[in-house]
Order: sequence, then C-alpha cells, then structure tokens
Amino acid sequence: MIKLVIPKGSLEEQTLALLRDADLPVRRSGDREYNARIDDDRISQVAILRPQEIGKYVEEGLFDLGITGLDWLEETDSDVEILADFPYAKTGSGGNLRIVLAVLRDSGVTRPEDLPPGTRVATEYPNLARGYFEELGIDAKVIPSAGATEAKVPNIVDAIVEITETGSTLKAHGLAIIDDILSTSTKLVANRDSYADADKRRIIDEITTLLLSALAARGKVLLKMNVARANESAVIDMLPSLDSPTVSHLANGDCAVETVVEKSTLAELIPRLKAGGATGILEIPLGKVVP
Repeated sequence: MIKLVIPKGSLEEQTLALLRDADLPVRRSGDREYNARIDDDRISQVAILRPQEIGKYVEEGLFDLGITGLDWLEETDSDVEILADFPYAKTGSGGNLRIVLAVLRDSGVTRPEDLPPGTRVATEYPNLARGYFEELGIDAKVIPSAGATEAKVPNIVDAIVEITETGSTLKAHGLAIIDDILSTSTKLVANRDSYADADKRRIIDEITTLLLSALAARGKVLLKMNVARANESAVIDMLPSLDSPTVSHLANGDCAVETVVEKSTLAELIPRLKAGGATGILEIPLGKVVP
C-alpha cells in the first residue's frame, strides 16, 4: 500500500477531478478536511496539503506519491522521482505557467540588467529568485511575499517574481514582464526509495497508468459506423486516429469502422462522413485511453 498527498488550493479542484475520472475518487467529510481517503486497497492514506510542502514531504518518505507544481519542487529543492506531467492548472487544461520577473510598465526598465543595485523584489519564490539574480550577477534584495505580490509595486518594492499564465493580472496592475525565469506545470512525483521498492513501484505505476489514461481520454470520443465496401477507402481517409481506424468486415461485404477522435472535430466530421456513405454513426464517451 502507498500514501498519497495531493495539493490544496489552486490545483485542488483539477486534481480531485482527475482522480475521479481515474476511478479513484477522494472522499472526505468536508471541503476543509485535510485527511481523506480513496476506497482502493492500494492506497492506505490520502492527505490534502499545501503544494509548497509536498515535494519535501515526498522526498522525506512521509508520502510515497504526490502531485504538486514544478515551481515548488524547484523552490524547495526537492529530490524526488518525477513520473508524469499533468497539463492542468487552476483554470483547467493547458496548464503551462511561467515564473516571471515584472516591473512597473513606465519604470524605464526593459531587461533585468537595467535594474539598479539594491532593487527590492517581492516574491513567493525567494529561493528561485535569489538563484536567478545571483546567476545574472544582479544586486537585488529579495523579500518573501505571502500573496497579493503584484499589488506591492511600486510603494513597497520595485519589482516582483511571480507566477502567471497569460500575464493579464500583471498587466491590469500596470506591470510589464521583462524576463521568464521558469516554465512550470503540475507533476506527479514519487519518493525515490518507494519507487525503488518492487511492490510499491508496481502500485505507483498502476496509479500512474490510471491517471494518464484518464487525461488522455479528455476531449476524445469513440466513433463507430458502418460503411459500404465501395465507400470504405474514402471514409477511412476522412478519419483521424490515435493509430489507425479499426476495420471489421461484415458478412454482407460491408465493414464496421471505429476510431478515437477529438470531440471538437465532430461538428465538421460527422456530416462529411454521412455524405461519404457512413451509416449508423455512433458517438461513445471515453473514460480512459491507454496507449
């Protein structure tokens, strides 16, 4: 059995949804409950904790498996096994975020080297920021921030190191991004000793497969149809597929075709298939896709 830790806060909703899609729903007495459970014999404990802490807890063996952001793994210098990348953030899918350096838009500073000595920089990532400025040889005073970092320019600090997806919040506060420090996303991580243990590794790999297959199924459907032999080639040529469509020839000489497609393509694809001779077209939701 393994112990799992998942993030509270901005990644919480998306992580709970992924576990639910993977048939590993998290059960707890309330939204503020930090101790939870998954009714699966492979998982003995589930904790919901701040993502800032998860990397170190997994490194130290308090948990075998965890989900957190690469930004916090780097900030805490956590030595863990990174097993998978999960493309989601607070806003949903496509969760590639950036840690950036930003200044007041009308400050006249357009690159890090323009910052004057002693520049005050607020951030929730003090270790990342210090390493960044040291590498560039820039004299900056890094000030830890507990939140609302963008609101501290210019009255409290001269610049910030902040996480952003689109930069719209920074722009709304009159800030301009002058450098990218780190590209970050959600990661599935394991304790190195746990992953080296054959029994725990088997369980970790099984859980990883379930999570990745649930992610792979998002936005996809199984499309099934019947096609007359004369139209077979034309219809198959219309079909996108993970590999290639599955074609089964029927006793009457026609064929049954099935393939996995992006749901977003159906409004354009289905009329074309019907016009091309496909009949009995079925759209079937997918729970998991295992490559």
